Amino acid sequence: MDLIKALNKETLANAAPQVAIGDTVRVHVKVKEGSRERIQVFEGTVIAKKHGGIEETITVRRISYGVGVEKVFPVYSPSIDKIEIVRNGSVRRAKLYYLRGRVGKAAKVKEKI
Repeated sequence: MDLIKALNKETLANAAPQVAIGDTVRVHVKVKEGSRERIQVFEGTVIAKKHGGIEETITVRRISYGVGVEKVFPVYSPSIDKIEIVRNGSVRRAKLYYLRGRVGKAAKVKEKI
């Protein structure tokens, strides 16, 4: 049990940025294609955070060619290169699943001043 706690403490020491619900983030993911490795960027709004500690995940949503795309990223995964916060959103909910039913300007999140 101490080994697991030590591993968790070591991983959490490499602090990821404090991402909040409603923030627009840019997630840089390492993608391996054959023998090559490249970085792919996924930008969108954080609509959910789940779990906590080392197994924390964020769900990021964006509209791509008129279709809603959601991806779940483990925050402390070695495949995540970095997470940039583009803008801070101001919301009053813990989960923004209601954005799934909205399109265009109705799906916007107000910016925190």
